[in-house]
Amino acid sequence: EVQLVESGGGMVQPGGSLRLSCAASGFTFSSYDMSWVRQAPGKGPEWVSGINTGGGSTYYADSVKGRFTISRDNAKNTVYLQMNSLKPEDTALYYCARNDGGGTIATPEEYGMDYWGKGTLVTVSS
Repeated sequence: EVQLVESGGGMVQPGGSLRLSCAASGFTFSSYDMSWVRQAPGKGPEWVSGINTGGGSTYYADSVKGRFTISRDNAKNTVYLQMNSLKPEDTALYYCARNDGGGTIATPEEYGMDYWGKGTLVTVSS
């Protein structure tokens, strides 16, 4: 059974940092591109970042570019999202998702995701 379990969310002041983790199990983690997606209160899902199987290619939404860093450890079956210089507009439920292999992480709008975690809540507020 495929499982994705996010952790690391919490409340932080503007300008602060958080590191999210997503522990994967039930599939060959190193064979799949992975993404982070967020959903703010009252809004639709927003793709945030993606990483290819080996970790050598990473992509970001313009809204987080330069502040967030995605990485993965295939030995630990874990993908991370380091979030720095957090803003109130980053407040959202953050999901880890497995890309379905039918596209490329360079064009996330055309690349499906077939499994999602339950999310971890990030709140940025003073």
